[in-house]
Amino acid sequence: MTLPTLPLPLGGVHHVSALTADAARNHDFYTRVLGLRLVKKTVNQDSPGMYHLFYADGAGTPGSDLTFFDFPRAAREHRGNDSVTRTTWRVTGPAALAFWAARFRDLGVPHGEVYTRDGRAHLDFEDPDGTRLSLFDDGGEGPRGVPHGDLPGEMQLQGLGYSGYHVGDLAPTRAFLEAGLGLREVRRYALNGLPTTVFAMGEGGPHAELHVTEAPELPHSRPGAGSVHHVALRVRDDRELRHWLLHLAGAGYGNSGEVDRHWFRSVYIRDPNGLVIELATDGPGFATDEAPEALGERLSLPPFLEPRRATIEAHLRPLHLTPTPQEGERP
Repeated sequence: MTLPTLPLPLGGVHHVSALTADAARNHDFYTRVLGLRLVKKTVNQDSPGMYHLFYADGAGTPGSDLTFFDFPRAAREHRGNDSVTRTTWRVTGPAALAFWAARFRDLGVPHGEVYTRDGRAHLDFEDPDGTRLSLFDDGGEGPRGVPHGDLPGEMQLQGLGYSGYHVGDLAPTRAFLEAGLGLREVRRYALNGLPTTVFAMGEGGPHAELHVTEAPELPHSRPGAGSVHHVALRVRDDRELRHWLLHLAGAGYGNSGEVDRHWFRSVYIRDPNGLVIELATDGPGFATDEAPEALGERLSLPPFLEPRRATIEAHLRPLHLTPTPQEGERP
């Protein structure tokens, strides 16, 4: 069968990867406070002396996972341009936002008030590293997450929403998103007085957008704890990923080539403003090497690192993780 001239549209946000200075504290926040499941405890495949933790819904569904590289005692991010400045999660209905606002107050999580941004009600907050996060009411649009843990099912996070960026110059990023990745502009709005353009993937929706704010007066960002390293976008399968590789090469965008991450396969691209975007396949999934009911319980290594397990485990610092609350328990 002959592939179409252009790749099939990207399917939405696949995952977001950020940096933490304290993996144990990070695990406590994302499992105990936000109610997510640790679905994979592994290492940075390019630097296996550091942990890489994956949090997601109850099944580790693509589009629901936020991952963290562990940089012990790293300094905080210097916020600025050409960086990911907001990672969002979808919840459904005003009652869900009210539930989370009360929960954050009770648990001492820094947060703002519920307010409307881009026509949707949002609740902004930060994790212990200062990662900028938001919950917003998706109105029941987008995929539904698989429930996990002790929180009421209707209040749980339904999956990732859009990712927000700040850039000094929109033009080169626009060209890359449109010509390189096939996204399209669907609307604009003002964010703190700054022009923000919304680019959609495929049929769009709250799980399939990138919001790019142009802020030429900001300094350039410097990565650190709390910063986002990259955003990954969904590709259906290996065949489609290879089609994207051909398209990117034809469009003149350099890339990493296909990278086998064991649980998915990827291509990494850096846009002209330095933003790293990954294209990642939906499969084979986190249950490739662990039973679905045991995800995240042991150190999982991809096959090429398995022969070095003893050495890797000996050099990793002990990681004491707080047990996740079970059904009926309260933090």
